[in-house]
Amino acid sequence: MNTKKIIALILISAMTVLSACASQQSAESSDSNTTKDQKYLTAEDITVNEKYENSTDGEHAIEVSGETKVYKNIGVTKTGDADGDEADFYGENSAVFATEKGTLSINDSLVQTNGRHANGVFSYGEGTTVNISDSVIETEGDCSGGLMTTGGGTMNASNLTINTKGRSSAAIRSDRGGGNVTVDGGYYKTEGLGSPVVYSTADITVSNSLMESTKSEGIVVEGKNSVTLNNDNLVADNNEHNSDKSDNFNAVMIYQSMSGDADEGKASFTANEGSITNKNGDVFFVNNTACDINLNNVEITNEDEEGLFLRAEAAGWGNEGSNGGKVNLNASSQTITGDISVDDVSVLNMYLKEKSSFTGAINSSKQSGDVYVEIEDGSSWTLTADSYISGLTVTDKTAISLNGHKLYIDGKEYKEGSASEGTAFEVKTESSGGMGTPPDGAAPPDGGQAPPSGGQAPPNGDGGTPPEKPDGESESNNNSI
Repeated sequence: MNTKKIIALILISAMTVLSACASQQSAESSDSNTTKDQKYLTAEDITVNEKYENSTDGEHAIEVSGETKVYKNIGVTKTGDADGDEADFYGENSAVFATEKGTLSINDSLVQTNGRHANGVFSYGEGTTVNISDSVIETEGDCSGGLMTTGGGTMNASNLTINTKGRSSAAIRSDRGGGNVTVDGGYYKTEGLGSPVVYSTADITVSNSLMESTKSEGIVVEGKNSVTLNNDNLVADNNEHNSDKSDNFNAVMIYQSMSGDADEGKASFTANEGSITNKNGDVFFVNNTACDINLNNVEITNEDEEGLFLRAEAAGWGNEGSNGGKVNLNASSQTITGDISVDDVSVLNMYLKEKSSFTGAINSSKQSGDVYVEIEDGSSWTLTADSYISGLTVTDKTAISLNGHKLYIDGKEYKEGSASEGTAFEVKTESSGGMGTPPDGAAPPDGGQAPPSGGQAPPNGDGGTPPEKPDGESESNNNSI
C-alpha cells in the first residue's frame, strides 16, 4: 500500500471517529436539553428595565384594582410578613396582586419574595384576570406560593420557571373560593415540606410542563375541584410528613380536609400523555372524598418497589366510617403496573379500555372494600398475587391471566377463560363532617373566614384587612397539608 493510500485511510478513520463523537455529543446535548438549566428560564435570563420593591408587612409591590395594566421586563422584590386568612384567601402581602375585576399582564419579568405568607403573583375575585408569560418567580419564605388564585379569579400562565423553597408553598396554588388556572409550558419546582407542585381548590390545567416536588406530593386535589395534566412530566418525591393524619407517602393525593376551603363533591384528576414518576410510596392516594381518575396513555413509573399504584382508604380526615376513598378509575390506552388496596369504607370501579393493561393484584390481603372491574375487549389484567373483588365484567376469554394466582369475585373463585357480568358501584361523596387539618403536601389549614358576599373583600395595598371573622373561627396560619 502506497503512502497516499495510507494517509487517506487515516483521514477517513479520523473523520469517522470525529463523526461518531459529534453524534454522541449531539445526543448528549439533546438529552440534556430536557434539564432545567438548558431548557427553562432562570433569573439571569430576564432583562430588568424597571424595579418595583416593597418591604412593608402586608403590602404589595404592584397592585391592580379594577383596571388594566401591562408590565414587561420588570423586577419585583417583596419582603415583609403576613399571617393567615388575609394572605391566603385575600392576597395580603403578595408581591403582585390583582383584584376588583382588574386585568394584569406581565411578560419577561422576575418576581422574588422572601417573607412569611408572601405569594408571588395573586389573582383574587370573579372577573379578575392575570396573564403572565416568559417570567421567573422565586419565593423563599413559608406559606409563599408562586401563582395563587382565590375567590373565583383567573390565572393564565405560559413558559414560567417557578421555584419555591418554604414550607407549605405550592408552585401553583389556589385557596378558598377557587377559580380557573391555566398553565402552559415551563418548569415548576418545590423544595419545602408540605409543598406540592400543584395544590387545587380550583379548576387547574397544566400542559407541556416539567414539574418536580422534593418533599411533598406532586399534585393535591381537595374537594369538588380538578387538576388536568396534558403532556406533562411530573416527578414527585414525597418523603417527609407534614401532619399526623396519614402514614402514607404518594405522588397524587385526592381528599377533603373539611376545613371549609373546598366544596364537598366529586373531585377529578386527569392525565393525558406525558409521564408521572413517583420516588417514594404510592402513586395515587384517595381518602374522605369521591373522585374520577382519568388516565390516557401516561407513562407511570413507581420507583418504590413496595409502593402501591392506588390506595383508597380512610385517613385522619372526616368522620370514621364514612371517610374512605371512592374512585372511578378510567384507563384508556394505559399501562398500569402495581397493586391496588381498597379498605372497607372505600369503593373502586376500574375500567380498562382501548387496549389498556393492568399488571398487579387487588386487595391481596383480603381487604373488604367494594371493587368492580370492567375489562373491555382488547384490554387485559395479569395477576401478580391472589386478588379479591366484588364484581367483574369481561367477555374476552383471554383478557385475564391468573398467572398462577387466584381471583375471587364476591367470595367465589373465578375460572380463567370464563366470561362474567357485574355491576358498578355508585361513587359519590358523603357528608363526612368535622373540621380537620390538611395533609402532607399542601392544603390550607383549618378555620378562617369565607369570602364575603359578592366575592370581593381583599385587603388594600395599605395593609387593610377583610371583614371580621365570625365567632368561633380560628385564623389560618399556613397553607399546608
